[in-house]
Amino acid sequence: MPVVQLKVPSIACDGCAKTITEGILQQEPDSKVAVDVTSKTVRVETEASEESIRQIITTVGHTVE
Repeated sequence: MPVVQLKVPSIACDGCAKTITEGILQQEPDSKVAVDVTSKTVRVETEASEESIRQIITTVGHTVE
């Protein structure tokens, strides 16, 4: 499965990671999501486009570089 990796500077805590993970899995249930709070990165194994993952992250209230 293709991997999308994004820098999300608004990640501040595990709560942020949970919100992003749940948002992505709600739209793309077959995806595998890994959020690194320290490096502020989101890594998603998904068939979805990078643009759609960016939109999901933005929709749940975070900024994507």
